[in-house]
Amino acid sequence: MITKTTKEIEKMLETNSKFGLTSEMVKKRLEENGFNELKEGKKESLLIKFLNQFKETLTIILLAAALISYLVEPSEWIDSVIILVVVLLNAILGVVQENKAEKSLEALKNMSAPSAKVIRDGQLKMIDAKELEIGDLLELEAGDRVGSDARIVESYNLQIDESALTGESVPVNKESIVLENDDIPLGDRINMAYQSCNVTYGRGLAIVTATGMDNEVGKIADMLMNE
Repeated sequence: MITKTTKEIEKMLETNSKFGLTSEMVKKRLEENGFNELKEGKKESLLIKFLNQFKETLTIILLAAALISYLVEPSEWIDSVIILVVVLLNAILGVVQENKAEKSLEALKNMSAPSAKVIRDGQLKMIDAKELEIGDLLELEAGDRVGSDARIVESYNLQIDESALTGESVPVNKESIVLENDDIPLGDRINMAYQSCNVTYGRGLAIVTATGMDNEVGKIADMLMNE
């Protein structure tokens, strides 16, 4: 989207940079795409997480090796004990890593904007951010938190703090220009606004280009769940 003009984006996403989506289009896209929210894996107890660690093929092989070692040479039981200790430590480490990933995912969810200002049917509305759909026209002002990844189509001294996503220490000036290529780092995509980032100055309009797990924050969440 960063290499497309506003007119091209309007055509691709079947939206309008002045009037936004119609109520009928929003309803249809909600049915097709679902809500703009991060998905969560099934939460399990510590015991289940611990037991799941023993399903790995390598772990099963090690346990079998420990048993065989003891049966073949009972007097050398210390070798079997060492293998069991290694397996247990590995299982504990696996549980710890899973818990860290869950906490990181929860932190990402807490960063999400609770609400968003959109223009639909030509009227400004305040909605729950999870109801945002691709093609929605976002109104961004200082103090707002971006509800979903969006392409800037109007900018009036707009600045957004993207430190949580890119590590940039200062707010980024945003403009509604067309960039030359797609191979540009997130921090240099000055015509994009990203979910969970804070608007620090100015105002602007942006068309939502991705929602839910397709957002940049969603991609991070997906990596955390699949670690």
